[in-house]
Amino acid sequence: MIPLALAAALLVAGCGSDAAGLDNVSVKGDKSPTVKVDKGFKATKTTTKVVKEGSGDKITEGDAVTVDYVAVNGRTGKTFDSSFKSGTPLTTTLKSGSVLPGFVKGLKGQKVGSRVLIAIPPKDGFGQANKQLGLKATDTMVFLMDIVKTGTVPEAAEGKANKLPDTLPKLTLDDKKHPAKFVKTDKTEPKADKMSTHVAIQGDGPSIKAGQSLTIQYVGQTYPAGEVFDESWSREPATFQIGAGQLIKCWDKSLVGQKVGSRVVLVCPADVAYGKEGSGDKIKPGDTLIFAVDLLAAF
Repeated sequence: MIPLALAAALLVAGCGSDAAGLDNVSVKGDKSPTVKVDKGFKATKTTTKVVKEGSGDKITEGDAVTVDYVAVNGRTGKTFDSSFKSGTPLTTTLKSGSVLPGFVKGLKGQKVGSRVLIAIPPKDGFGQANKQLGLKATDTMVFLMDIVKTGTVPEAAEGKANKLPDTLPKLTLDDKKHPAKFVKTDKTEPKADKMSTHVAIQGDGPSIKAGQSLTIQYVGQTYPAGEVFDESWSREPATFQIGAGQLIKCWDKSLVGQKVGSRVVLVCPADVAYGKEGSGDKIKPGDTLIFAVDLLAAF
């Protein structure tokens, strides 16, 4: 469900201010900036340099943060990713264990509207090679970040609870009252050939729009009460762009228009999920899937 590229690589793998190592890094351009880093650049700790200070709210740990960025490999001096070129900003929850430590250290305390340079050494980065991004285990990363938005993220859906149809498997909760798994009952329909969306908790936030970055908690299993193949509650909230073709069709079609703060149950037949190919070892070809999704924030 979660998209690839840098945003996915950064997820799950504290504020440095000594900017001396970044003095020789130059930035040119505003709407489509370029970052020049000399080959062989290294940092021993996460350091930040404010290129332009914004006037917005200060970022605190645990906030959802949206940034535009340019990412440069210090060893080669070459850019390996840029949201300015892809047109897809990164939104993530700024919390240890959720993103790279260097992101937390570099962004915490900065203001919305700021442009900052952040040098992240291996110990605060991936700590190992990342072939997808062309990084060696010893590479320092340099990021230019424009801080676009920030906001708080609730722990779970909040609002009026609705009774779900008896024909659905029953959604059970864990001891923290978080969705755990679906359980089949005598009234559960054995098959579900059509996509359907059911609001278990009605939130009172704004309606979600295509193209927004959506922060969620979720659990997914094979219908009607098969194996749980993925969940986020044991980790941190997941963030992705909705309605951009990065997710299965069922999610893009069902979540756009829902209200932030809601918990929705999605029934996703194979034609709007993983089709005749399946996915990995747990989702077989032709499987119908069922999800409980808490819609925590949209930016």
